[in-house]
Amino acid sequence: VGTHLVWNYGLLILLYSINSSLASPTRHVVERSEAAPSRPFMKLKNMYEHLVSFFKPVTCRQKDGQTLVPCHVGEGLNATECLENKCCPSKTSHELKCYLPFKDSMQLTFRLLVVVAGISLTLGCLPFCCGAFLRR
Repeated sequence: VGTHLVWNYGLLILLYSINSSLASPTRHVVERSEAAPSRPFMKLKNMYEHLVSFFKPVTCRQKDGQTLVPCHVGEGLNATECLENKCCPSKTSHELKCYLPFKDSMQLTFRLLVVVAGISLTLGCLPFCCGAFLRR
């Protein structure tokens, strides 16, 4: 009973951390329909995009020494258009109005740690689960 409870809590924590990490690093812009696409190819494409973005996290926070690279969609965009194009809006007026996000290596490290811990927990608990199942 104890290992079953630990297994459930571990799985819940893993799913919660993955779900919260799939959110966009910029801000969620509500323009597209919130309904799920009806075609299976679109669902597969969206899942692939989420998987790629999970392992390539970006941030809009500029660290010391990082140079701003203009967003490839053009100049003169407002904040909403900038976010829709997966770019970062500038908060100050003397810099670029819209720039490309930076790679977030700290977030990538955390995500990989969560995935490895989840796999290790799963493989570690597998003998207990299978052993309890086989004894019945």
